[in-house]
Amino acid sequence: MGELKFVGGNPCLDFVNTVGEWTGPGRFRREKLHSYDDLLRWAVPAGVLSPAQAKRLGAYAIRHPREAADSLARARELRYVLHRILGAVAMGRRPQGRDMKAFREQLSAAREHEELRPRARGFAWVWREDAGATDQIPWAVARSAAALLTSDDLAGLRQCARRECGWMFLDTSRNHSRRWCDMRDCGNLEKVKRFRQRRRQQ
Repeated sequence: MGELKFVGGNPCLDFVNTVGEWTGPGRFRREKLHSYDDLLRWAVPAGVLSPAQAKRLGAYAIRHPREAADSLARARELRYVLHRILGAVAMGRRPQGRDMKAFREQLSAAREHEELRPRARGFAWVWREDAGATDQIPWAVARSAAALLTSDDLAGLRQCARRECGWMFLDTSRNHSRRWCDMRDCGNLEKVKRFRQRRRQQ
């Protein structure tokens, strides 16, 4: 698995960013999720799973390899769909109907396996004990995306201005002027590119 970065400001955006770079809707370079173990390694720092939950799911995946492989395939498909939906939203366009249908199907599957339980303070949505184990990661991503799409935070959704990147992030800067997923990477690359262009024009 390649290096993982968490610059999106939201789990569903960090999940969309688990590729080297997006080159267009549904097209990317450098896959970072080659196995279900890679999915688990992403889920813990993303805040989707606790280390203990990831350990249990990892043990379950070893005993049920086909189920784990199918879950990885569903997670990747969800990533394609979310990139197209969120990319459209970031550009001020309406997402395509087929993408929304595919997203609703994954979200419905997640909703069918969660229940509201009391906590020390208030309540929380949790997965039922009989929930299919390996799908908990794509379910959590779908739930995160639904929360973002129905929140005021959606107004801050941005796509990296570097054409060769395509990563998503929430712009929480004071003047809402953030253009790059990461100033140290894409921001610096664009600075160098513009500097070289100016030198050639002199």
